[in-house]
Amino acid sequence: MKFAYARLVTEDVPSLASFYENILGVQRRGDDSYVELHPGGAILAIASSKAASFMHGGEWSAGANKSAILEFEVDDVDAERARIDPFVTDWLQQPKDMPWGNRSMLFRDPDNNPINFFRPIKKP
Repeated sequence: MKFAYARLVTEDVPSLASFYENILGVQRRGDDSYVELHPGGAILAIASSKAASFMHGGEWSAGANKSAILEFEVDDVDAERARIDPFVTDWLQQPKDMPWGNRSMLFRDPDNNPINFFRPIKKP
């Protein structure tokens, strides 16, 4: 088994996709109801709630994530902090060293999904 992708449900696919294009540095593929971004590793998909209901049935609540964090390993947390500052308005944690050996920062996307950019700290 392999983890293939995560899908976010939103009411505004173009806006959320633009945000992720900016923070991930990759172009989206798709349309105003469904897009995919391929930053390396698993795919990040973004679907409208209407498209999610069509594909899978049921009701999908955009912006209701209260338990999952999207995690992205980056080369330099502090450099990424400076690079994405123009796109992020909700910072949860500024870059800091964590006790388990990562340098990490947390922020939210426009739909309130938490995102962690991290890098294992190199041992001297």
